[in-house]
Amino acid sequence: MSVQPALYADLKKQSARDVRAAIRAGAYAGHTAGLAPGKLQCNLAILPERYALDFLRFCQRNPKPCPVVGVSDTGDAMLPTLGDDIDIRTDVPRYRVFRDGQLADEVTDISDLWADDLVTVALGCSFTFENALVRSGIPVRHLEAGRNVPMYRSNIALNPAGPFGGEMVITMRPVAEDRVRDAYAISAKYPQAHGAPIGQGDPATVGIRDLDAPEWGEPVEVRDGEVPLYWACGVTPQNVLLAAKLPFVITHSPGHMLIADVAEDAETTIYKP
Repeated sequence: MSVQPALYADLKKQSARDVRAAIRAGAYAGHTAGLAPGKLQCNLAILPERYALDFLRFCQRNPKPCPVVGVSDTGDAMLPTLGDDIDIRTDVPRYRVFRDGQLADEVTDISDLWADDLVTVALGCSFTFENALVRSGIPVRHLEAGRNVPMYRSNIALNPAGPFGGEMVITMRPVAEDRVRDAYAISAKYPQAHGAPIGQGDPATVGIRDLDAPEWGEPVEVRDGEVPLYWACGVTPQNVLLAAKLPFVITHSPGHMLIADVAEDAETTIYKP
């Protein structure tokens, strides 16, 4: 029986489990922003076990851009600490497959690519603190405009581990001058989602040449009376993985996250039914 496409508007009303079921069935392959509100959404890195320990060391040394929220057992496609029915091979709307540092494919199911030596590392994402900002009355410009957040290469060096290293990728969100302190305080409550900003103001101080020319995502306007704030970005580990030119690695496609059953503001990221 053919699967009917699931509409984004309908999925916005569904639980995390129901959204994953639609994705697993092949009924939805779109972005996950705004779906299953209140639940943790995760960036992904799926890599051979022989590289996983160095990658986890790298994440531990760089927790702002790489906040680890879950790690699978070797060869196990399930992530029981994030949800009791999560199957990482099917439950993400879209994946990117890289070979030797080059994009080889973009797919909606990685079952045929799964191997007994693969380890999944789940990392927190900015959707969590963005939701908190909006709840506190701080507008998020790219969400209002229906755009992807602007992302930039920075001059902020990362702490290396094994083959992994480089510079941090950062995001920018303009915030009204009188809400800057609030934005810092609110996002600092979510260390599993990049925490507080790493800078503000003059883009040159963080190595950005032109705010209107992000390397990823889409530019947004910084209006009079607003301050550009910069946060660590989950594209950082993807860039680092590609620069290491691993023979094989899988990530999520930007904006197409794994939705967990863990509350995004939980003190621990261990799923409890």
